Amino acid sequence: MNTATDPADRHRWLTDDEQRVWRAYLHATTLLEDHLDRQLQRDAGMPHIYYGLLVTLAEAPRRRLRMTELAMRSKITRSRLSHAVARLEKNGWVRREDCPGDKRGQFAVLTEEGLEVLRRTAPGHVNAVRQAMFERLTPEQQKALGEIMEIVAEGLQPNEAGADLPWLR
Repeated sequence: MNTATDPADRHRWLTDDEQRVWRAYLHATTLLEDHLDRQLQRDAGMPHIYYGLLVTLAEAPRRRLRMTELAMRSKITRSRLSHAVARLEKNGWVRREDCPGDKRGQFAVLTEEGLEVLRRTAPGHVNAVRQAMFERLTPEQQKALGEIMEIVAEGLQPNEAGADLPWLR
């Protein structure tokens, strides 16, 4: 619904061009996430979010992060993370360890088996990303998209204390 031309309307609706861009963005991101999910399910039996958790742990010092830090980096709720880590533990790809000196805290640790899954899965995943996105864009478009997404992310990252953040829920 676009009522941008109605001066009596106090809402600032999207223009036709803005609506086109917004819907193209939603359509593309939905299709891209589905494409990556299907590739990872086929090649490794895991959804894209689990792959992201394994990558985040692989890049962490000693392949371990506190659960709260992993939730923050992954931008997901602690409940969703706990469920995901339980599934990854069941597969033998991650293990939890208690934090010394903090009885309530836990680390998520990438196991050797989890690291091996990443080594096997990463080439196919990178190829899927490259084919779905980068091979369709010119170098200039890639640069512009990166700059645009950084601006959007920066504007959405709350800095104030008490912000409603997924990883605090």
